[in-house]
Amino acid sequence: MGENANRRRCRGPACGKARRASLVSAAVAAQLTLAPIALGQQQGSTGRIPAAPSDPVKQTAIVLARELRDPSPPLSLLDFPPQDDGVAGARLAVNDNNTTGRFLKQEFTLEVVQSGAASELVSEVAKRVDGGAGFVVADTSAETVLALADALQGREALVINAGSGDDRLRGRDCRANVLHTAPSRAMLADGLAQYLVWKQWRRWVLVRGTGPADEAFAEALRRAAKRFGAKIVEERAFKVEAGSRRADGGHEQIQQQIPSFTQNAPAHDVLLVADEGGQFGEYFPYRTWDPRPVAGTQGLVPTSWHPALEQWGATQFQNRFRRLASRTMRPLDYDIWVAVRSIGEAASRAKSAAPKDLIAYLKSTDFDLAAFKGRKLTYRPWDGQLRQPILVATAKLPVTVSPQPGFLHQFSELDTLGIDKPETECRAFSP
Repeated sequence: MGENANRRRCRGPACGKARRASLVSAAVAAQLTLAPIALGQQQGSTGRIPAAPSDPVKQTAIVLARELRDPSPPLSLLDFPPQDDGVAGARLAVNDNNTTGRFLKQEFTLEVVQSGAASELVSEVAKRVDGGAGFVVADTSAETVLALADALQGREALVINAGSGDDRLRGRDCRANVLHTAPSRAMLADGLAQYLVWKQWRRWVLVRGTGPADEAFAEALRRAAKRFGAKIVEERAFKVEAGSRRADGGHEQIQQQIPSFTQNAPAHDVLLVADEGGQFGEYFPYRTWDPRPVAGTQGLVPTSWHPALEQWGATQFQNRFRRLASRTMRPLDYDIWVAVRSIGEAASRAKSAAPKDLIAYLKSTDFDLAAFKGRKLTYRPWDGQLRQPILVATAKLPVTVSPQPGFLHQFSELDTLGIDKPETECRAFSP
């Protein structure tokens, strides 16, 4: 009775935001106490297949470094991330590595190290590397990726960035001991832009948030427009004011505010949104003044993975993941899966467990990885970024896959996505 009475008394958008904040707090608390993967604790089930005592087994230790961040309440209750976001992808990849590795007398172990303090995380990871781990898969901010790389400089260890799309990690702040499986913002923006241009939707209105990440994605969209012949006819900044009626939501208020905000825009084909924090972008589809499609960080979205992808053997892959994790695979799961599988593929090809040998093979032109996207994936030798197709999708289904027909390249069509060799500011990979 008490709960029902509270629900009757609590009405309006502010109450909805309070409920969302409460759910976020509960999710964060659950994540901090995630039993099998507390700081420094090793996964209990990694799919390892024990060998006979007389068999010399080559072991490869992999550390998954998770930076626990306090998320803002999402606009939709459907957008709360699972507690094992990314971890489940790593577990599946270790299982896959060991399935192949048992025939080659190779064994892969996964240890998850996580902390909300970047300095503590870096320190704990460095201890694991000193103890023999040669590979660190990072689900962290860009700043923590750099801290990890600098702390491990000079050691036989490789950081694989699976959590940050920041372009500067592939540019002026690149590190020779870092590879990237997460697509960069430039790759995502180019994948979306190619499809819009292929559709002849060349006139864009850009609505961006005021945060640094929003501005970074907006800059990637500006670059993509210039690169592929589109035009941003106007930009507008959307300011989320904490505690305001706009921020609190409520469909009646939003139904009035968004048409007013988008009124009197120049003639355009698409409205692009740059809202990486997910604070306002979901308000725009079906509410704009002009009836136009919405794309960018919300609406029609570029992404590395989609849980409804079925082509290229992905259905079987999705089913295996669902059996393991009892949920669908998210982009972070996929990016981490690719990172861990890259290590396993290098080990099986190089027939070695020595980190020095595997790192050299990963960076060589001999390496490629089959990853359920219809093409072999490789790492770019000028900045360490994984070449990969970009899915362009709605919430329910993939719409298309970039690179699009007609976007050609003298070496690889995948290099039409992101920063190409003549454009790179990365000097760490130069011979």
